[in-house]
Amino acid sequence: MRQTSQISKFTSLRAGFAVLSIFALIGVSVPANAADAAPMAPAAEAAPAAEVKVAVPGKPKADLAAGEALYSAGDATRGVTACITCHGPKGQSAVGTWPKLSAQHAAYLTKQLKNFKEGTRANAIMMGMAATLTEQDMINISAFLVKQPVSQGVAQNKDTIELGQSIYRGGIAAKGVPACAACHSPNGAGIPAQYPRLGGQWADYTYAQLVAFGNGTRKNGPMMTTIAGKLSDAEMKAVSDYMAGLH
Repeated sequence: MRQTSQISKFTSLRAGFAVLSIFALIGVSVPANAADAAPMAPAAEAAPAAEVKVAVPGKPKADLAAGEALYSAGDATRGVTACITCHGPKGQSAVGTWPKLSAQHAAYLTKQLKNFKEGTRANAIMMGMAATLTEQDMINISAFLVKQPVSQGVAQNKDTIELGQSIYRGGIAAKGVPACAACHSPNGAGIPAQYPRLGGQWADYTYAQLVAFGNGTRKNGPMMTTIAGKLSDAEMKAVSDYMAGLH
């Protein structure tokens, strides 16, 4: 009986330990599960990531040597004709049929070449010449020309110098014609990337362009179309001749 009693006590103790073990496990697992269910505490603010720089395509870089080569010799493999044939060495043409291009603003020249290629400036010869040029070619040629010496000119008609000067420097208020100097500068040097250099240009060429603007043949300069449309033929000739002597 005593042995049986000891066995019973031992059995009871084992059962007690088992119950305690179960409760112990429950007690541990409940907080753990509660922690899992609870929202996570905000993590420490991460250090800002290194800024990622996105490469943005820039303007093509001008190659003066390539521009000079195309201007002087063209490129027979691509059907590019040398500009020097008409516009002369270093952009200083010999006659008013072809404009002087030396020292002309690069952005202006590039725009004109693009306009010829697009057909927004009509000229049968130049449209054909520009057709084979890439944008890089245009930039290169323009970069070469802007570095060339300014070409000097002389006004030829003494009888119209005063009229030409008056129009260039003061405009014609009665007709709503602004002074040419406001955009092309007092000495005809123009404003880079906006208005071309006109000082020293052939009077015949400038006159031809004013006529083209005035009658709508040349359409790539809305402002000049309006201005030239208000000038008489005599006024166009006078101001063109006066600008030829500006420097």
